[in-house]
Parts: sequence; structure tokens; C-alpha cells
Amino acid sequence: MDDCIIIGAGPAGLTAAIYLARFHLRIRLIDSGDSRASWIPRTNNHAGYPDGIPGPELLTLMLRQAERFGAVREAGAAARVERNGDDFAVELADGRRLGGRTVLLATGVVNNRPSIPEPLHRDALGAGLIRYCPICDGYEVTDKRVGVIGTDSHGMKEALFLRSYTRDVTLVSPDESHRLDESCVRALDAAGIARLDGPCGGWAVEDGRFAFDTAGGRVAFDSVYPAMGSRIRSELAVAAGANATDEGCLEVDDHQRTSISGLFAAGDVVKGLDQISHAMGEAGVAATAIRNLLHERRPLRR
Repeated sequence: MDDCIIIGAGPAGLTAAIYLARFHLRIRLIDSGDSRASWIPRTNNHAGYPDGIPGPELLTLMLRQAERFGAVREAGAAARVERNGDDFAVELADGRRLGGRTVLLATGVVNNRPSIPEPLHRDALGAGLIRYCPICDGYEVTDKRVGVIGTDSHGMKEALFLRSYTRDVTLVSPDESHRLDESCVRALDAAGIARLDGPCGGWAVEDGRFAFDTAGGRVAFDSVYPAMGSRIRSELAVAAGANATDEGCLEVDDHQRTSISGLFAAGDVVKGLDQISHAMGEAGVAATAIRNLLHERRPLRR
């Protein structure tokens, strides 16, 4: 029986694993290998890395640190979380069952994205031609030609955010026409943001830019931001009975405790800010609360 099973091996899950292992607890980290941090070619706003650090390298270093203190990584995807008295049973997709005194869910979110072929999407991400987080990397598109694929208020807000970095921003509808109310249109017009109708297709990298077809013809951008929302990966906790918002974010208290005793959550599965530092901070809070809960149940002594 592990003291804590952490589901998700992104920045939140790995931070929690480091803390909990250093509390001399038995930690098992379930890693499905699809952390969004692994998409990042180079993060430049993570404190302590003045020259930036690639996302995969950051994850590798964090895992090495967690394993140094005794955390155990388990490759696989969690399929179910169930209460088992005061403890939990976690079933993996391959049928293996694990037992834990507590569980921390750090499964994050999945970005909705255009129907770009996977190899092209991967290569474009690596080259910075496709980006998903203007808070993280808007600086990198300063004074460049930027396309935002999205519509309604979500697409409008992302386009306006990027307008603070460059004058050349175009909002492209992923569908045949934009769904913009009058207030959105006025805001876009005031900012000088162009608009194009979709549908989009014919994706390709051309002359160092990301190009695709629209209803108004073929366009190419230095970087393209899909702003099509995301899916919160909270289904494991919701199926176990945890409370969530209408959008699917898990509801937690100030100590990252869900509505189920012993089940904790941290990172974008709680609030999708897409920020490594925020996820790590919540993970530190959750790990400390887990340690204290376990101590209350059975005093921790060496």
C-alpha cells in the first residue's frame, strides 16, 4: 500500500512527488507520458533558467529529482479511482490495480485543436509555428505576424491579448463563419485585428511560416495560436464522486482537498491557467496537506 498515488507526471505531479518523497512517504507516480509540458520547445518564463529550458528536459530533471528521494514511476494510464474504506484503489488501463492511502490527481487539461495531421502538428510545435499559451510565450511573437484560430469571446480575448505583443494579429474562424456579438466586433475593430472566415485546411509549413487555406484565401503566419478551448481531465475524480464545476474543473479548498476525503487535486485540472509555476505551487500545498492528513491518521515516525 502506497502512502500516495499521484496520477499525472507533469509539473504538478512531479513537484508533489518530490515533496512527498522527502516526507519519507511511499509514493507512486502514474505517468501516461502525455504531459502538455512535453510540448514546450523552450520555456523562458520559468524562474531559475535564464536561458530557458525545453519542456521535456524540465520533466526529465524533475523526475530524476523525485526518484532520487524514492518516488516510484509507474508507466501507464489510470482508468478508475475507487474508495476502499479510508483508502483508494486505482485501476490502470492494462488492468493492474494499485492501492493508496491517498490520491493526488494532477491530470491537467487537453487542448482542443484544429484537424492538423499529428506529424505536422508535432513539428510545428517544436518550431514555435504553433503555440497554445500566449501568457507563456507571447514575448516570442513580438512584432511578428500572428494568427489566432478561434471565435466567440474566447477567440476574441486571445487575439486582444496577443495584440499587446504585435500589431499584426488575425482572428480566423475554425468554421465557416465567426460567432461574434457586436461587443466582440467593436473590440476587435478598435484594436485593428483582422478577421477571416473558415473553414481552415491545407495545413503546411511554407517558407518558414505556418500556412493554411481559409474562405478568404491562403494565409501564412509566423505563429498560430489555436484558441478553441480545452477539456478538463477530471473524469476520474468525478466518476469517484468528487465535485466539479460546470466546466469540469475539480472543486478544492485552500489545501487542495476535493470533496472526497483523501483525494486531492492540483494544477490545471483545478484551474486551467496553463502556468508551470502555478501548478507547482498548488502541488506543494497539496503535498503538505497529504502529509498532515496521513500523520493525523497514523503518526509518522522514523
